[in-house]
Amino acid sequence: MTIAGLLLATATTSYSQNQPYEPSRLPGGRPDLNGIWQALSEANFDLEAHTARPAMSLRAGPYGSLPTPKVLYLGAVGAVPGGLGVVAGGAIPYRPEALAIRAENQANWIDRDPEIKCYLPGVPRATYMPHPLQILQSESAFFIAYEYAGGVRNVYLEKPSAPTIQSWMGESVGHWEGDTFVVEVTGFNDLSWFDRSGNFHSDGLRVVERYTRNAPNVITYSATIEDDQTFTRPWTITMPLYRRLDRDTLLEFKCVEFVEELMFGQWRKNPLER
Repeated sequence: MTIAGLLLATATTSYSQNQPYEPSRLPGGRPDLNGIWQALSEANFDLEAHTARPAMSLRAGPYGSLPTPKVLYLGAVGAVPGGLGVVAGGAIPYRPEALAIRAENQANWIDRDPEIKCYLPGVPRATYMPHPLQILQSESAFFIAYEYAGGVRNVYLEKPSAPTIQSWMGESVGHWEGDTFVVEVTGFNDLSWFDRSGNFHSDGLRVVERYTRNAPNVITYSATIEDDQTFTRPWTITMPLYRRLDRDTLLEFKCVEFVEELMFGQWRKNPLER
């Protein structure tokens, strides 16, 4: 290659790297978010920055308690990998009384975490579970299917009446702000957690999610959490979602069958040995 050609190639590369990403679009002009995506972070273990640590339980294991509870280390299979955290500013701004509840949740994680019992994970936790999700988008509809527990969300594009019941996944209403799809989620119950570290909320939770396609195989996802009963101010998490290039469909993870013994084994006519 000549010097002139090399300079031209260098200038072209530099120019292209400085240009904003132009996403593929649906016929109506909106960015195309269709596909199977997955978060690759440690957020489901702990939203805040943390070092690797063992997972501890005050029980003998997932199938029953000892007569005298004791701390049990679950070994490598239950260990928590270190993570840099996804919370803007570092720490979740708990009210003092709520911070004490989180500490209780952490100490009793294996009894209290809804994930262990296969309850729906709620929002935003459904997004960063260690399972993929699929976005199904058209000009008139936006739907998210989750591999974990077969969870689904229909995102309304026109606001319906206020939620009449509280639910695990809440009610989602979406709109576009430029090339970012914004979803407001309300109508939650107070039973879901944000992660395995006991981070929780009340039934006053409001979540505002943002989905922005900013690379060929990346969506930048953020969620702003508001809950005056639990936190002193709103706070935000941010992470990339990566396209699963090896998938064209979701698989099944119907986890109910894996927790039957945990939840109902005590009522067996002939209980299993512990």
